[in-house]
Amino acid sequence: MTAPVAEPSPPAAPRRGPAPAAVLTADGAYAARLTHTGGSWYPERWTLDSPEPYAVPLPGHQPEEPGTAVHPMADGRVLVHRRAAGRHVFALLYPTGPGTGEVALGGVECAGAELTLLPPAPDGTYAYALAAGERSTAVWLVAGGSFGPEHLAEVPGRCTGGVWLDGTNRMLALDRELDGLTKTVAVDLERGGEVTPLLQIAADSDDRLLLADAASGLLLLRSDAPGEPRLGWGVLGSTHPVRFPECLRLPGHGATPFAIQPGQVLLPEACAVALRLDAADPASRPALCAWRPADRRVQQLAPPDGWLPGVGHWTPEGVLRLPYAGGAVPCGVARVEVPGAPAARGSAPRAARPVPLQQAPLGGRAAGG
Repeated sequence: MTAPVAEPSPPAAPRRGPAPAAVLTADGAYAARLTHTGGSWYPERWTLDSPEPYAVPLPGHQPEEPGTAVHPMADGRVLVHRRAAGRHVFALLYPTGPGTGEVALGGVECAGAELTLLPPAPDGTYAYALAAGERSTAVWLVAGGSFGPEHLAEVPGRCTGGVWLDGTNRMLALDRELDGLTKTVAVDLERGGEVTPLLQIAADSDDRLLLADAASGLLLLRSDAPGEPRLGWGVLGSTHPVRFPECLRLPGHGATPFAIQPGQVLLPEACAVALRLDAADPASRPALCAWRPADRRVQQLAPPDGWLPGVGHWTPEGVLRLPYAGGAVPCGVARVEVPGAPAARGSAPRAARPVPLQQAPLGGRAAGG
């Protein structure tokens, strides 16, 4: 079922993976996607934690625009982000009898800024958005507040990305472009947006955070500090160096990590990581691999037919759950077991305040991890 991927020679430049076909809640219980029938676009909610996964269409009074963003909430409702007359408008959709109920949440005006939804927060009763301008970036609470969208913080510089560093919706990592370089910073939303450096691998490198797990502290990142953009890993709050494993240099593919196994308290090397591999040919189907920091290889996995590429959730026991749709199965979840996955241990501690990660040694055993 699994096989090691051969060590490459010269790598192709990694690319940022495309947007996922669906968005999962942090606990993997719900998913949401924008789909269409006969050219009419509408949101769809998937319930994934039931014995029989099922999808519920949520069409509104009129078809959605293809650019409408959807975001699943922990209570099963779906947040939609629409653009109307220069404003960003938000609403919550839910099934009601034969139709769709809608709760308007208000809108945000941010002239000259690009507003996008952040990944689902650990506490899925709240949803957040990022409005990136040329000189500063605003963090907005767009669902879960008392009086509509609330402005939470203003971060100097143009920020992208968005990775949650703890389980309390407090610490948010952003990739900030400032003075021609991109570095990841941690933003404390309970201290008015106080900014702390997080990734500073080399003085002139571009460093971006891709994923984080609060229980183990494992961080997945991309940096050109080794001389070319490469995937690396580090540990939140650790003074140990970032490592850039040779086995993650995958020739001809853009590798994007999309899920980390939870529950490995203080054991980052034991966490399984799922990666989506996109070939140079856009017509090729994305491939799927798994990797652990403790291993020196990646394992090729077989995704189900109709897999929603880049979408999946690990159980604490090390089973990768992959949503898929196709043929006679409009909504399904495949369970892929990865050999050697350790079981979850203990409960997650509160995440420590992040500290900068240092330059990695690029030769010898440390580079192969």
